[in-house]
Amino acid sequence: MEKYVSYVTEQIVNLCRTPSPSGFTKRAQRYLIDALTSLGYSPKLTNKGSVLVNIGGNGPGLILTAHVDTLGLMVRAVKSNGRLRFTHIGGFPDNYIETENCTVITREGKEFSGTIQLINPAAHVRRDIPDVKRDDTNMEIVLDEKVKTKEDVEALGISAGDFVALDPRTVATENGFIKSRHLDDKASSGILLGLAKAVKAEKLPLTRNIWLLFTMYEEVGHGGSSGYPEGISEMISVDMGAVGDDLETDEYKVSICAKDSHGPYDYDLTTRLIQLAKEKKLQYAVDIYPFYGSDAEAALSAGYDYKHGLIGPGVAASHGYERTHKEGLLNTLLLLKEYITSPIL
Repeated sequence: MEKYVSYVTEQIVNLCRTPSPSGFTKRAQRYLIDALTSLGYSPKLTNKGSVLVNIGGNGPGLILTAHVDTLGLMVRAVKSNGRLRFTHIGGFPDNYIETENCTVITREGKEFSGTIQLINPAAHVRRDIPDVKRDDTNMEIVLDEKVKTKEDVEALGISAGDFVALDPRTVATENGFIKSRHLDDKASSGILLGLAKAVKAEKLPLTRNIWLLFTMYEEVGHGGSSGYPEGISEMISVDMGAVGDDLETDEYKVSICAKDSHGPYDYDLTTRLIQLAKEKKLQYAVDIYPFYGSDAEAALSAGYDYKHGLIGPGVAASHGYERTHKEGLLNTLLLLKEYITSPIL
């Protein structure tokens, strides 16, 4: 499976550079459909916009999910001085986006670059900058346009409700690190594309009927609440592994989540994932994510009767400028491959 990591990395980089804040995901949808079609599959869009594809196999249905929607912003109001007030899409601290470049995308498809700044940000002008609370009342989007009034901005076609995509600043280093915004969860979306490629190329002996679902509203809580085919009995959410505090996960491991903020994952499914990781001598960790939710919980809350699990590559600095490593991608890919080809116990 190691030979597919370069393909996975390429997909991650391309996806990270494709803007897709929750609610504005059409470009990412098209990218996924084109990528899966080029691999010889027949993906389709669900009514809500998730990308669903069957990659083969017989037996009980297993669905692997990853989300391609990301954090972002939306224009809340155009201010009288030509600056923009914003509102969050997804949850993150405002200091994580201070001084970040961004792109405002209008409903007509026009794009305007800008920067997210503290109001009156010059250190040579004010001395209380370290003490100012970072929130939408003290921060604003400064457009790279010669605008000084609300009317100037409205003349460009910008208005409340326009989406704002954050600059991902995606970098893949020669020694295997990938740094970018939105590795949550475009890292795992790339992994699922790599798995689909390997299934086709290697003719893997699948022991289940395998489906992939790329969801579009996970960051706002309901991505995995719909869009499933008939016959599914198990679901594995492939999302980022949290790194920090007393957790064992790092950027080189596949993380197996035993419990997050919504409670424990299915005992038998999680135990099987741990057993396979041990047997294959993978770099892995079993962790608890205290402030975390996933598409699996959205599915269960919607009433689906699934056994559910969660794995993913370790991703540092979640919801900020994130980082993972090719070893984490490989270990996650290997664990998925082992699970979909292992006997059903």
